[in-house]
Amino acid sequence: MDKLLHIQNNEKIRRADIPHLSFPDFRQQLLECAAAGGQIVQFFAYEDQGRYKLIAVMRTDKLSVGGCDAPDSFASLTAESEKFHMFEREIGEQYGLKAEGHPWLKMVRYHANYSGKKDVFGNDYNQEIPGNYPYFTVEGETVHEVAVGPVHAGIIEPGHFRFQCCGERVFHLEIQLGYQHRGIEKLLQTVPMKRLPIIAETIAGDTTIGHGVCQAQAIEALADIEVDRGAKIVRTIALELERIANHIGDMGALSIDVAFNPPAAFFGRIRGEYLNLTQILGGNRFGRGLVRVGGVTLVMGEEQKKLLRDKLDELTPEVEHVGKLIFSAPSVNGRFDQTGTVTRENAEKIGLVGYAGRASGLEYDARVSFPTEYYGELPVVSALKTVGDVRSRGRIRYNEVINSTRLLYTLLDTKQEAKPYAPREVQLAPNSFVVSINEGWRGEVSHCILTDEKGAILRYKVKDPSFHNWTGLALSLRDEGISDFPLCNKSFNLSYCGFDL
Repeated sequence: MDKLLHIQNNEKIRRADIPHLSFPDFRQQLLECAAAGGQIVQFFAYEDQGRYKLIAVMRTDKLSVGGCDAPDSFASLTAESEKFHMFEREIGEQYGLKAEGHPWLKMVRYHANYSGKKDVFGNDYNQEIPGNYPYFTVEGETVHEVAVGPVHAGIIEPGHFRFQCCGERVFHLEIQLGYQHRGIEKLLQTVPMKRLPIIAETIAGDTTIGHGVCQAQAIEALADIEVDRGAKIVRTIALELERIANHIGDMGALSIDVAFNPPAAFFGRIRGEYLNLTQILGGNRFGRGLVRVGGVTLVMGEEQKKLLRDKLDELTPEVEHVGKLIFSAPSVNGRFDQTGTVTRENAEKIGLVGYAGRASGLEYDARVSFPTEYYGELPVVSALKTVGDVRSRGRIRYNEVINSTRLLYTLLDTKQEAKPYAPREVQLAPNSFVVSINEGWRGEVSHCILTDEKGAILRYKVKDPSFHNWTGLALSLRDEGISDFPLCNKSFNLSYCGFDL
């Protein structure tokens, strides 16, 4: 690991300062970091002056970056560490670079690679039509398959779930997404700068603030733009309101899946109340239009603070009451306990992040490890469980609601107003690199930008926490009854569109 460069979150560095290693050295450095407990923040390919390169950002208690020229084919890192699994598949699909020896090498989002090279998966799917996907199969007279999706009832996004079962027992669940690949990363590299925040806010609609803040921070770092203390406070409040609203909505959904309807009704209504608080803060219930490069578009005055504080005073006792009702009910605990367990060992192997990782005993919380905005001034308390079952994930989310509420009171009591926002021309530093990390409500959100010699965006890489955690949902169904799938699914509640970039 000594050949990688240590960097800071949201630090602008020259691309020339990133260690450029031979591929064998690059591979060895990443594997050593992974073996020592490190996890992958970013690992992707890009094109620079007609040549393909690889770059990786790893995290331990600090961040490290390194890169190399990309061979057309290379010895798979996944063959030695499962943490690289999805990243190598994505590199193969995007640039036609083949990870030789990868145990599960197949398409991610169904699109022809950008290089025009032959498909590394052994299929001709330049038509960009999903089909002939090589699903894992289990053989045996008593084994049967259950296929769900990709088209679902209601408004749920497309995704295919294929269960290999013996009776009701699930041997294996394979999850295949990519049906609505939107080309987000390519868009972010080509559209005018003023459109970037509009696209970032729609990467995953329930993580509008998480992705919006990541992008703003990355651009601010590359353009040497300082953000005032008041704007940082507003952004932090928005991140915590987004966290609370989503956790509360999902706790209501968990209640529905165990036929405990009263909490579902209460939390459905309460979630709307928290979305309304985001509207008071920024003019939109999901936070769109609030976070922009250089600050926030709306100044939070004393009137808004009072409205937020008064509503929190009203809602907090209700949340506590309904939360205690859920987790004290024997019928609920009987369904939550020891259902959909992901062990700490497996969570670490696949790099689970956010509440799903903390439910399995992984302590990582970006608000603590790599604080941004106003988090460095706050006593952030990360909830931690070690069982890794549905109850652990649900309980952590309830605890995070309570902890986030305390943070909101602290932030609202802080005397500082954001400065009025004014749009500005932005010029990014040439030949530079930055990686931005924040703890979105699902977990680690990261944006990475590389610029060329003119300061134009050469490569824009997005990673939603769902990119890590869909594999965790699949593992949670091992040896479970198939009827537990909705419950496990809601306990993770991952994003289709955050994955289908």
